[in-house]
Amino acid sequence: MSLVVVDVESDGPIPHKYSMVCFGAVVVEPSLSKTFYGKTKPISDEWNPEALAISGFSREEHLTFDDPLEVMEKFRDWLNQNVKGRPIFISDNLAFDWQWINYYFHYYIDKNPFGFSGRRIGDLYSGLEKDFFAGSRWKKFRKTSHTHNPVDDALGNAEALLTIRELGLKFPF
Repeated sequence: MSLVVVDVESDGPIPHKYSMVCFGAVVVEPSLSKTFYGKTKPISDEWNPEALAISGFSREEHLTFDDPLEVMEKFRDWLNQNVKGRPIFISDNLAFDWQWINYYFHYYIDKNPFGFSGRRIGDLYSGLEKDFFAGSRWKKFRKTSHTHNPVDDALGNAEALLTIRELGLKFPF
C-alpha cells in the first residue's frame, strides 16, 4: 500500500460535461521524489472561463494538450512503477479531485487503480486532533506554495501529510 497525493485542475465542476485540464501526483515518502504531471486536451466543447483561469492556461493552450487516453495510460504505468501494493488516493478536496481521476480512468482505461475510495487530508487531521472543525488547519504544514500547478499543490499536501505523520498519524511508506 502506498499513499498517493493527487491534485486536479479542470475547466468546470464535473467530468464529461467539462474537462480535466491537468493533474499532479506525488507518492508520499520522505524524499517526495516520485511525481507525475499530466495535461489532457478537452473532452468537451463546454468550459467555464473562470474555472480554466485557475489553472493558468488559456483555452487555446488547453486544446494543444495530450490525448487523455495516452495521459491516463502513462499515469497507470507510473503508478505501477512507483507504488508498492495498492495505491491509496489522498487529496485536499477528495470529492472534487477523485471524481475526475475516477471518471478518466474508467472512461479511458476501464479500471481505476485507486479503486472506489480515498482519503481527505482534512478529515485525517481532524481525526488526529479529535476536532471535527480542525479540517483546514493542516494547510499550515505545507512547505511548497499552493500555486494551482497541480504538482506543486500535491507536493505541498504531501509535505503536510509527512508532518501530520510526525504528529502521530500512523501510515506506512
